[in-house]
Amino acid sequence: MKYKDNIEAVANLQPDFLGFIFYDKSARNFDSIMPNISKSIKKVGVFVDEKLETVKETIEQYNLQAVQLHGHETPEYCAQISNVEVIKVFSIKDEFNFDVLQPYEEVCDYYLFDTKGKLPGGNGYTFNWNVLSHYPSTKPYFLSGGIGLNEIESVQSFLQRQESQYCYAIDINSKFEIEPGLKNIEELEKFKKAVSSKQ
Repeated sequence: MKYKDNIEAVANLQPDFLGFIFYDKSARNFDSIMPNISKSIKKVGVFVDEKLETVKETIEQYNLQAVQLHGHETPEYCAQISNVEVIKVFSIKDEFNFDVLQPYEEVCDYYLFDTKGKLPGGNGYTFNWNVLSHYPSTKPYFLSGGIGLNEIESVQSFLQRQESQYCYAIDINSKFEIEPGLKNIEELEKFKKAVSSKQ
């Protein structure tokens, strides 16, 4: 999220989370005033290999309830972030070594599985969700990566399968954009209704 009026319009759809990217190399970088939104919506700060002190200052400045870590943050780094939920991102394409999750089990609240690509997020295409049939953890995770209106049936099918048992949230972004950081409200509403009706 980037623009005030658009943030408020998306918030009216009552998502569980709203993401704000604090990464100056991103076209979606948030550097504005945070509008007042419902306390039922968790504000998530998205960071990529940011200095720990900067993350903590940003959490306080914007009253964030969660952080999403998209870089090479270590378990020790994650352990030093307190009083907010920690979502650690891992990128997948056609295969994934789930052993890398083990050191993060005690220091993160959620994992997020995104598509491996040139960018740390926002690549616009999905990974092979069948990989998650080997998910060894009981930690809830976010499913992300190129999910849009064309993926509704795939999402609905996935949510009926065993590997979705610990899928906590569907993370959507670039496929619903008019431009980076500006979301199409009608398409978001359509997606939410379609996916929610099948759960």
